[in-house]
Amino acid sequence: MENAGGTALAVVLVVLIVFVIIVLVRSVRIIPQARAGVVERLGKYQRTLNPGLTILIPFVDRLLPLLDLREQVVSFPPQPVITEDNLVVSIDTVVYFQVTDPRAATYEIANYIQAVEQLTTTTLRNVVGGLNLEEALTSRDQINGQLRGVLDEATGRWGIRVSRVELKAIDPPHSIQDSMEKQMRAERDRRAAILTAEGTKQSAILTAEGQRQAAILKAEGDAKAAILRADGESQAIQKVFDAIHKGNPDQKLLAYQYLQTLPKLAEGSANKLWIIPSEVGEALKGIGNALGGTAPEQAANGLFDDVPAQRTEP
Repeated sequence: MENAGGTALAVVLVVLIVFVIIVLVRSVRIIPQARAGVVERLGKYQRTLNPGLTILIPFVDRLLPLLDLREQVVSFPPQPVITEDNLVVSIDTVVYFQVTDPRAATYEIANYIQAVEQLTTTTLRNVVGGLNLEEALTSRDQINGQLRGVLDEATGRWGIRVSRVELKAIDPPHSIQDSMEKQMRAERDRRAAILTAEGTKQSAILTAEGQRQAAILKAEGDAKAAILRADGESQAIQKVFDAIHKGNPDQKLLAYQYLQTLPKLAEGSANKLWIIPSEVGEALKGIGNALGGTAPEQAANGLFDDVPAQRTEP
């Protein structure tokens, strides 16, 4: 009997120890950093637990699953959206949100992640439905801003703050992608052709400008050369003239120089007509007087009396 009583007492003590351990475990809770816990007392909201050590009343208080207070990133699967021009595009979205009120996130919405996903999908369809394909592809910032405004306003009462909404990809149908690629290729070819034409035009303009400048410079060079040649000839004539007047030539020298000039009149095969001036007789008379005889003078007079005033070569 004593052994049976001792065994029963030992069992009771073990049960008490286990009960105390269970009570302690259920009473003492440690909340990690960036986490929050909602406590219900007898099924009713009692308080929100902050990070640290806290004591609960066993079997009276119940701690709900902890909520993550950090900013969370959720990527939703592609959603088909119809644009204003009746084209179906597939859009991937990424939502950045954060739980700001654990109590509202627990009691105001059953599953806030699913709610954010569905709200994003419906809002995206409303926003993109008012845009055509080109506007949807080029207005990502505008779409992101509208989505964020609608989501932040709707999720505020759920204790959720939506910080950013990003469109990862907007994929039009394959047929539209092929058409867009052909259009872009044609646009690039057009720009290349325009640039080539512009380059050819500029090259032709520069070439013509260079030729014009070269012609102007050549003409200016020829003009300056002609002026210099004319100045040189003028100075030469002036020097000859001055030299002649300084030498004070007599009639004999002038007649002799005059006769030396006559043969040059007949030089060249193009000379078909040449005229003998009347002063030739006077020049020969001067030569005759210089030689001191009348015979040369008479010969000269007889010679030019028989020579006609002009002669034409065959």
